[in-house]
Amino acid sequence: RPEIAHAHQPVMSPSHHGWDGNGAAAVPTPMPKRLDGKVAIVTGGARGIGEAIVRLFAKHGARVVIADIDDAAGEALASALGPQVSFVRCDVSVEDDVRRAVDWALSRHGGRLDVYCNNAGVLGRQTRAARSILSFDAAEFDRVLRVNALGAALGMKHAARAMAPRRAGSIVSVASVAAVLGGLGPHAYTASKHAIVGLTKNAACELGAHGVRVNCVSPFGVATPMLINAWRQGHDDATANADRDLDLDLDVTVPSDQEVEKMEEVVRGLATLKGPTLRPRDIAEAVLFLASDEARYI
Repeated sequence: RPEIAHAHQPVMSPSHHGWDGNGAAAVPTPMPKRLDGKVAIVTGGARGIGEAIVRLFAKHGARVVIADIDDAAGEALASALGPQVSFVRCDVSVEDDVRRAVDWALSRHGGRLDVYCNNAGVLGRQTRAARSILSFDAAEFDRVLRVNALGAALGMKHAARAMAPRRAGSIVSVASVAAVLGGLGPHAYTASKHAIVGLTKNAACELGAHGVRVNCVSPFGVATPMLINAWRQGHDDATANADRDLDLDLDVTVPSDQEVEKMEEVVRGLATLKGPTLRPRDIAEAVLFLASDEARYI
């Protein structure tokens, strides 16, 4: 019984302990759904960090629209999660696609959009040559910034179009540790993620007057298929990749368990915080908080 608990056994309230006031087992209080009834769009939501965000948003009661260029993965995820989740094809570097994704969500969910997550992004080439400013490739730079920076700006524009009239909403973008520290990625990727931080600050200043919150998270390395694909490129000879198609970020195969474990080992070795291994779910939890009413003044 709580009143005779030993000193090393903390007394818990009935709502947390699972016992009623008479010491009998009680039905646990269900965790509240932090996005219950809200409508959310997650770009790049078909796999990796985006998939983790979609799954967590749906678990917390949101009606989620996956906006991605990977039709097969997006449709499969939407089907697996049920009718509250839908898929729309969207290339975030194309404004008509972004506009159409927002309009799709509004038409499907009664003119409402509460959360827009700018998650879609590409890493760009990761070979040794590609990472050198001496080998700067203007076409590669433009491609990466069109997806990562322009895509985020277009998302903010069309999300704000839907949110500002209702004077409510949360826009959350996924930046990167490369938006905070130098030397952790190719120049194009680093520039694009710094751009997201700048866009976030500027948009937050403007849209706050309309009740819309704008934030971003800057994750450390996570063993997603995209990062593992980049790691594979980094181990290739630079000349072997010289004539390959530019869309290397789209050619992502499912990594083996051994590759995931190796990448997580590398990340743990570089991390400041020792102990836990950063995984997509951890980033999704941060995005969930910023999307929820618990972060209403952030």
